[in-house]
Amino acid sequence: MKENFLHYLWKYKKFNTLNLRTFNNEELIIINVGQYLELAGPDFFNAQIIIENQKWAGNIEIHLKSSDWYLHHHENDKAYESVILHVVWEHDSEIFRQNNSEIPVLILKNYVSEEIIKNYKTLLTPKSWIFCEKEIKDIGAFLFINWQERLFFERLERKSKPIYDLLKLTNNDWEAILFCLLAKNFGLNTNGDSFLKLAQSIPFSIIRKESFEVENLEALLFGNAGLLDADKEDNYYKDLKIRYFYLLHKYQLERVYVEQVQFFKHRPDNFPTIRLSQLANLYHKYQNLFSKLINLNTAQEIYDLLLVSAAPYWQNHYQFDKESPLKSKKTVRSFVDLLIINTIIPIKFAYAKKQGESISEDLIILLNQIKPEKNSIIDKFKMFKINPKNALETQSLLQLKNEYCNKNRCLDCVVGMELLKS
Repeated sequence: MKENFLHYLWKYKKFNTLNLRTFNNEELIIINVGQYLELAGPDFFNAQIIIENQKWAGNIEIHLKSSDWYLHHHENDKAYESVILHVVWEHDSEIFRQNNSEIPVLILKNYVSEEIIKNYKTLLTPKSWIFCEKEIKDIGAFLFINWQERLFFERLERKSKPIYDLLKLTNNDWEAILFCLLAKNFGLNTNGDSFLKLAQSIPFSIIRKESFEVENLEALLFGNAGLLDADKEDNYYKDLKIRYFYLLHKYQLERVYVEQVQFFKHRPDNFPTIRLSQLANLYHKYQNLFSKLINLNTAQEIYDLLLVSAAPYWQNHYQFDKESPLKSKKTVRSFVDLLIINTIIPIKFAYAKKQGESISEDLIILLNQIKPEKNSIIDKFKMFKINPKNALETQSLLQLKNEYCNKNRCLDCVVGMELLKS
């Protein structure tokens, strides 16, 4: 038995509320269970109850045992002086306020059905991956779809927080924010943080000025990524190196070293050289990319904008000084899908929120146009007969696994609450 189960029982009144009596055999009527805070202080704020015809308004504290009050040192905390009812599973100690008045106690286990306790224990019996793995496929479609939408927007809120941080750093320059976010996601998981630091190491005003000459953009990106530090015979490499040191002098920039970018374990098409060249060419092609993207609402429009090639040199190279068979180094739809999911949609959401607008339906429609993601978590859900049809569903499943299943938050999850009823 865990305390969050008692919170669930109280919050949703999942117990027999008729003929309630306190430990001292006083009649108890619940008018309002209060607001569940999940913060420091009492568990439920501003509840209303009646004890023996006397109405009380105040806070509710919930514990497995009454003595937990002293275990948690609530007797020394003034925030708990306004507690009007102590809800416990077992009553093993009388509790007093600082003025020596006794706090009424409700022993909850006397009013909870055996069925809901059994369902709770069944739900939280350890399984191979998640607690509800055998039952999740049986949850009603309407309920599950609505829950997925809520999960997606929870995930989107989390993804928006770094954007608001960047707003302060860039003086509300949305073009600069987009550049940083795109850089991060061009780096994928392995090089994402390095690419973000790389983008932040170059003032975006310089990216704007030099965007008319793509070799200058490549020089700045490759140089600060530490990819121009060696001595090579390759003429393209030599040209970029000369340009890089010229640009450092031109803008009086101090050389910034970011974490070394990784080639290891990457498919050649994802090598940092290729991705940085594609990023440079994207900003060479569009000088006001944010202004263009923010008004696009279909996946196809975004594909058309973000499908871009690396510089001609890279068509037969993956690394400097190492020639390879001729191959187009163009961004593909699956890669742009990741950019839409991890960059375009979060920045659209954050921008609309800052403008006081809601574009929730537009984002849902956009994500429904994108194929489901492929990763180990999604593959595992498929084993339990949850087969996502689009990126909205895969994003929600990632949020479900990472923020609910991994943290044992079954009682905060629609699936868990539904299984407790069954």
